[in-house]
Amino acid sequence: MVNPGRQTIASHINLPDYHIHTALCRHAEGDVADYLSEAATKGLSEICFTDHAPNPDGYDHAHRMGMEDFPGYREAVAGLQNDETPGVLFGIEADYYQGCEPFLKSWLPAQGFDFVLGSVHFINGWGFDNPEERYVWESADISATWRKYFESLMMLIDTCLFDAVAHMDIPKKFGHRPPDRELREMVAPVLDRMAEMGMGMELNTSGLRKPVAEIYPCPMIVSLACERDIPICFGSDAHSPMDVGADFEAALKLARGAGYKDYFRIRQRKMERILLPAG
Repeated sequence: MVNPGRQTIASHINLPDYHIHTALCRHAEGDVADYLSEAATKGLSEICFTDHAPNPDGYDHAHRMGMEDFPGYREAVAGLQNDETPGVLFGIEADYYQGCEPFLKSWLPAQGFDFVLGSVHFINGWGFDNPEERYVWESADISATWRKYFESLMMLIDTCLFDAVAHMDIPKKFGHRPPDRELREMVAPVLDRMAEMGMGMELNTSGLRKPVAEIYPCPMIVSLACERDIPICFGSDAHSPMDVGADFEAALKLARGAGYKDYFRIRQRKMERILLPAG
């Protein structure tokens, strides 16, 4: 849960926030109207709601809506869509895990999403970014864990079900990560496959609100992605309205520093590259 005392300064950066949750995910607060109001206050051009996708197999039910909740989610987002600013997109964050494909292959295309974020939150049943399971890191082989994570990301990419990878180096959340040399060797083939498939990558500012205190992904990965012309978008991963658009100035600086000149917007799952704001 986000610290309610944290103050977020309005940025008025004309960028869209493509990673927003609501109370439907069971570990956030606020409804869609609250998030839209905050986005308007901060001068964001567009937002995309990306609550965690349900699955009829009951996968990680404690952290996502149930199948019975999804129609209400769709209706709530649709109720905010009009010609005003900020624009509102209908998206989802769908986890990749073994066994997810049969459902997602038929369900995702049928929903009319604007944007589908792909993510990995479990390795062999271990919720490696869950604070309640943080203790497992104390006995984990860090490099082996990261390799398994990137193996899962590679499988996620190969499904061709997702538009972009969310919080790409999220295993660093509690500060556990391999040396840069190993990380570079692990991530390079994943980035190569993303580029080959035309997938995007999210710059996720929520890492600045976590123990690691760093945007996902790290500068090295962002630079390697830029070398491969992997398109980027920006996401706050907001779980509270106050965090919509949070720290986008830092994300914009990271993008520019890595060599990026543009980012992507998306609608009906079709990307358009847009020049980064001047500054």
